[in-house]
Amino acid sequence: MSKAIIDDVAARAGVSIKTVSRVVNREQNVRPQTREKVEAAIAELNYRPRHSARSLAANRSFMLGLIYGKPGAHYVLDIQEGVLEICRPHGYELVIHPGEFRDGDLVNEISELILDRRIDGVLLSPPISDHMEAIGLLNEAGIPLVRIAPTIDKDAYPFVETNDLEASFELASVLIGLGHRRIGFITGHPDHRAVGQRFEGYRKALKAHDITFLGELVALGDNLFHAGEEGARQLLSLGNPPTAIFAANDEMAGGVIKASLAMGLRIPQQLSVVGFDDAPISRQVWPSLSTIQQPIRDMAKTATSILLDQLRPGPSDPHPSMHPARLILRESIAKPAKPAA
Repeated sequence: MSKAIIDDVAARAGVSIKTVSRVVNREQNVRPQTREKVEAAIAELNYRPRHSARSLAANRSFMLGLIYGKPGAHYVLDIQEGVLEICRPHGYELVIHPGEFRDGDLVNEISELILDRRIDGVLLSPPISDHMEAIGLLNEAGIPLVRIAPTIDKDAYPFVETNDLEASFELASVLIGLGHRRIGFITGHPDHRAVGQRFEGYRKALKAHDITFLGELVALGDNLFHAGEEGARQLLSLGNPPTAIFAANDEMAGGVIKASLAMGLRIPQQLSVVGFDDAPISRQVWPSLSTIQQPIRDMAKTATSILLDQLRPGPSDPHPSMHPARLILRESIAKPAKPAA
């Protein structure tokens, strides 16, 4: 079966080719009823506009850029899938580019990317969403952007976020409610300020329940599995080890479970473990992990919709968008084996 062309869509919808072109290019001067007929015809015929023709007609590349740092293994994939779910039906493709937050050449990399690929708009995920020099470059170049989970100068540019601090406060409070008083924490990568909000939520929960914060119960991590293993060994080797460990993401929490079992501890009978993200590993380990479900894909979809709105002709009003995280309790937590002193 031959591919549908624009003439087929126009004939099916009973409109002119020019009207179909206006609908495809998201121009505003089309009546809603006409737009619906054309979109229905496009769906029925599985019509796909020719990318090169659209680019020449609109002087655009119809390419979006996603620039990301060093997230957990699943994070960028969830963001990428969320972006593609929105951008492809609108005729846009996606270029992904990893960036090192502390790399002095990052701004030059981004400059080359937007020039070489003629990127129309950019999505920035943590920690790059807090890289103000890179953001300034995009602004000066006139490239629309949306930030995912920024923590500084939030109102300067469109963004989407979740409530990391409040969600971590809630999960830490669950552990405290079970009777845990010595709760270890393994921090995320220091460049990820959004992940840092989870540590603040943990500290806030301790304070709210009159539990003294102890630096010895904090291990430095980097969002990766091995950091969870190393952090667990450090915390569990203390003279008075924690009865629960909160890792700033699920990858590290998986490492905590591996190290703890290797040290002969039973989970959750002798150690409760929690993470953050509801990554696949949280359901693959045993006992399955209590965690916070971060709506990564929904955040990416909303961020992409905001970005596409900026790329359409006419004014746009990209409001910030909050996607609340959700507590998920599984088998990895229980009351401490011994009552707290």
